[in-house]
Amino acid sequence: MTAPNWPDFYFARHGETAWNREQRYQGSMDIPLNAVGQKQADANGILLRQMLADDGVDPASLNWFVSPLGRAVETMDRMRAAFDVRLPDVIVDQRLIEISFGTLEGRLHAEINREMAIAPGEREASYWHFRPERGENYDDVAKRLVDFAKVLTQHAVVVAHGGVLRVLRHLVEGADHGTVVNWPPPQGVIAHFAKGTMTLHAATNTWGDIA
Repeated sequence: MTAPNWPDFYFARHGETAWNREQRYQGSMDIPLNAVGQKQADANGILLRQMLADDGVDPASLNWFVSPLGRAVETMDRMRAAFDVRLPDVIVDQRLIEISFGTLEGRLHAEINREMAIAPGEREASYWHFRPERGENYDDVAKRLVDFAKVLTQHAVVVAHGGVLRVLRHLVEGADHGTVVNWPPPQGVIAHFAKGTMTLHAATNTWGDIA
């Protein structure tokens, strides 16, 4: 599944939460940033400001998209605080919400029976299609993001989640299912998607756990 003509854009995963640190399935639960996550978001704002300046991009000319979950909204707000110009209003887009783990949300990765879910690093490519009870699979997220691509504009800023970033690697870069379902999306970085390739730019030395 691909979306044609993906523009260049900047993506940040939300900062760390207590559930990230504890390695709990978080998904669509609205868990706030912890102190580390707030620092990551602040640092990402400074990094993004410098990246836009280096690329000759006017931040006031961009669309700023965010997931509706509070950890993403706070990350976006903290990032925007690094700018000393008036920015357009943030666009909250439901299609950017994290993948739902259904009845698994709130449970530790270590608690889950292998027949119910498998933690990243041990997944087969077929995990792309695994849907927990009352949850989603990555293909569901891909359909949402292909639809979101219709409104994504050149050099836009997107703040969302690790599962969303996994799926974007597949849709934009063409990374295979087995690679993306096992990849741990980092926190405290900006992912720049340009010409069909993702480049990670680090804001801090803190790399978060998986979503």
